[in-house]
Amino acid sequence: MWGRWALNTFILTFFAVVAGVFSTSLTAYAFARLRWPGRDTLFVFVLATMMLPSVVLLIPQFIVFANLPAFGFQGSRVWVNTFLPLIVPGLMGGTAFHIFLLRQFMRGIPMSLSESAKLDGASELRILWSIVMPLSKPALATIAIFSFQGAWQDFMGPLIYLQSERLYNLQLGLRQFDFAAGGAPAWNWLMAASLVVMLPVLTMFLAFQQYFIEGISVAGSVGK
Repeated sequence: MWGRWALNTFILTFFAVVAGVFSTSLTAYAFARLRWPGRDTLFVFVLATMMLPSVVLLIPQFIVFANLPAFGFQGSRVWVNTFLPLIVPGLMGGTAFHIFLLRQFMRGIPMSLSESAKLDGASELRILWSIVMPLSKPALATIAIFSFQGAWQDFMGPLIYLQSERLYNLQLGLRQFDFAAGGAPAWNWLMAASLVVMLPVLTMFLAFQQYFIEGISVAGSVGK
């Protein structure tokens, strides 16, 4: 089952990274580069959600997903025991910290670039895709690393929503490996398996650490 669990983890992580980077880019661009009524007030509310522990939302989110029909099928618990509750929330604008980080970085990009593009007839989406996102690679890489780490090491989400063993990710697989020993676990095998599961996260960080450090430092130095 380890191969199946690894495939499930790769699927969840891939969609988490893609959805997180995509939705966060749109949200951060709106807060950083566009002018609209109530922008700053709404951004304060977004930041306020960082003070809300994620554990508090577990039961309400489960109730919502357990009674939310999907793809036209009626009835409850349609989303439970699927990957949907673990993927779809990533498309809802990203986490508050990621939005804040990318917004601060985008605010450091000169507005003259966007204004010049508008004079040439570029739309906001074209400016985001062709100008802002290429210049925001360090911040985007930082968000990708955080998203990768969070999805790869996620234990609580799969534990709540995934009931079939064939849908487990590697974190739940480690728990099954621990329980399969019965009584006292074989710590040597458990630690070895944990190290193998952790290697992709270490590899991801080492491969993009330059962008990670630059993204954190630059975003942190940009004033409001």
